[in-house]
Amino acid sequence: MATTDLAALSGLELMRWIQQERPTDVPSIGRLIGMRFDEVDHGRIVVSLDTRPDFANPLGTVHGGIAATLLDSAMGCAVHTTLPAGVGYTTLELKVNYIRAARTDGQTLTAEGTVIHAGRRTATAEGKVLDEQGKLIAHATTTCLVLGPGA
Repeated sequence: MATTDLAALSGLELMRWIQQERPTDVPSIGRLIGMRFDEVDHGRIVVSLDTRPDFANPLGTVHGGIAATLLDSAMGCAVHTTLPAGVGYTTLELKVNYIRAARTDGQTLTAEGTVIHAGRRTATAEGKVLDEQGKLIAHATTTCLVLGPGA
């Protein structure tokens, strides 16, 4: 990490660095919940995690916040892949639709985020979370505020 100037990387380069290096010494939501960056492309990110009992809501299924976090991360990082070095983003709006419950027994949940529009000031993306059988758990849209030079 000491040899990589993360601030000089474009969003796509940074996401690919995270995918390849899988840094464990940097505190992040991804580290906290065990998120993996499976695919990184311009305008598209696929992340996944394995559920665990700590993710349970009072009913014993995966808390909706886990799906929302996966969606916010996948869609936001997809937006980030479209940004040049020195330009960031923040989520302005997140709309999540929950379709079915997920189990806490170690099943893999996979989220895909895809950019719909990448403008100078705002960007929008859509996403979905699937379980191991390919069943839809949740889907969402987001609007992000672009921060930095040129915004």
